[in-house]
Amino acid sequence: MRKTFYQFLMTQRNPEPNDEVEEFANQAFFDQSFPKQDRDFEEISKYLELNGSYLQNMTIFDQAWQRYLESEQD
Repeated sequence: MRKTFYQFLMTQRNPEPNDEVEEFANQAFFDQSFPKQDRDFEEISKYLELNGSYLQNMTIFDQAWQRYLESEQD
């Protein structure tokens, strides 16, 4: 069964982040309203644009989404 984006993102958490995606994952963990069941790029993107003040820019989400897609091909 395919993971949700949030499930994938939680695999990117790191207490000492090495990149922006890891920092995004750390911050998303504390976002109680994050759409945890979504697998849809547009829905998650819209949510982050309106509520993701912890995300420095949407390019970070794009990078995380690309990693998510690559992880689903394995």
